Amino acid sequence: MRGKRLLVLLTFNEAEALPKIFDRLPLSAADEVLAVDGGSKDGTIEFLRSKGLKVLNQPRPGRGVAFRLALESTDADTICYYSPDGNEDPGDIPKIFEKIEAEGQDLVVASRMMNGAYNEEDVHWWRPRKWVNQLFTLAANLLWNRGPYVEDTINGFRAVRADSLRRCACDADGFPIEYQMSIRMMKLGCVIGEMPTHEYPRLGGRSTAESWPTGVIFVKTLLREMSMGHRVGRNGTVGGHG
Repeated sequence: MRGKRLLVLLTFNEAEALPKIFDRLPLSAADEVLAVDGGSKDGTIEFLRSKGLKVLNQPRPGRGVAFRLALESTDADTICYYSPDGNEDPGDIPKIFEKIEAEGQDLVVASRMMNGAYNEEDVHWWRPRKWVNQLFTLAANLLWNRGPYVEDTINGFRAVRADSLRRCACDADGFPIEYQMSIRMMKLGCVIGEMPTHEYPRLGGRSTAESWPTGVIFVKTLLREMSMGHRVGRNGTVGGHG
């Protein structure tokens, strides 16, 4: 018997994209749906509420803040995080819930890197964002992973067991939240799965993840996790490989 499912829509000024994608969101795949908003000023919140969705307003900006707020606000067993900006295929939402429940993983990432997946940069020979993502992923696998190689540690479209996520004690406030989550799952010896997904161009708005400053933050996150060894969280809990 499956547990309670929560679908979290992560939004920040998505008023241009939302009307184009909202009717394609399989909201019925979850038992609970809520949006966590990072301070939209363009009508995003009003649009979501007009559709009957509960919207949580973040106390401060940051993708990691949104992840934790959703976790703290639910009693769901499984959480799927999804950004409705057009990048991510809404048809994969039921699939990712079904996979994590059927196969018993702690985390399932909708991978843009594995066989059968499609990365937005795959149409070009020059793929800097993809290659940098793969370098960060390689580092995490070499340092902490003792299970099957994880091809995409960074994509935010993912489903996770709520109890396992709480054990990770993730405290990153910004974009590295997914990377930190993947690393700490590895440290704890959690089971990580992946499923191929197709990454599409945004349907509107502009990404706030600027390459250079975001990359610097990721490096700092990696170095901090390295300095902690196999520990996770502020209380110094030792992971499964300590």
